[in-house]
Amino acid sequence: MTVSSMTGFARTDGGAEGFGWTWELRSVNGKGLDVRTRLNGGFERLEPTVREAISKRFKRGNMGVTLNVVRPGESSAYRINRDLLAELVALAEEFDRASSLSAGTIADLMNVRGVLEAVEQQEDDDSREILDAAILRSFGEALDQMEAHRAEEGAKLDEMLRGHIDRIEETVLRAESCASVRSDAIKIKLKRQIDELMEAGKFDPERLHQEAALLATKADVREEIDRLKAHIVAARDMIKKGGAIGRKLDFQCQEFNREANTLCSKANDIELTNCGMELKVIIDQLREQVQNVE
Repeated sequence: MTVSSMTGFARTDGGAEGFGWTWELRSVNGKGLDVRTRLNGGFERLEPTVREAISKRFKRGNMGVTLNVVRPGESSAYRINRDLLAELVALAEEFDRASSLSAGTIADLMNVRGVLEAVEQQEDDDSREILDAAILRSFGEALDQMEAHRAEEGAKLDEMLRGHIDRIEETVLRAESCASVRSDAIKIKLKRQIDELMEAGKFDPERLHQEAALLATKADVREEIDRLKAHIVAARDMIKKGGAIGRKLDFQCQEFNREANTLCSKANDIELTNCGMELKVIIDQLREQVQNVE
């Protein structure tokens, strides 16, 4: 299974029972799965089925679903709301007598909302079931397209994520090779610091031992290096597994960042500091791409 992106688009067209329709699906990043539908009047009945089908396919993403249904080549029937028209005519005549301004014509009044109403063709139950089934089959094709598009975007993401992980590993190895990280360098530095303290005056041996242990702990970044290596292995395993791993990868980025911050705080030379700062930059780039992963 490959990494899946939350970004995608799909469009399908279909026709049955004298109707034509178009499905359009758009998906972008989201913390969870948020589906927003815009279905033609009278087809809201399909919304529960649409939402259920999406939730079975996808775990995360803000998805917009639009269904536009038309009757191609068929003239619509219209009905006049005579009561409303009569009321408007009476008002028009009243204002025509009381004002020098023109009150308008019947054609103008016909444009008032509610005067002229389209009469939708009524379908029997069998025709409606056939139509709904055809529209939903077309929706299934749109979901297939969306899944394929998100997988295609995911393949690009996969390559970028692996590249960032490789760069993190290279930087961690460079930090490990810094002279300040080697145990002998740490010992030399500690000895120099203790010698300086001894020259300044007498100290309690027990207190001196405690201070030396504290300095050793602060100077040694091998534990952070080891944890960073473990996080690299874990991140690669997640990417290899694929699927809806966005939340897990985001948490892994937090762990990367925590160790990088500790590395920077413990750094005792410019080379190690540079490694820590570079790590933070790469981790930020990794996390930015992880936001697109389902």
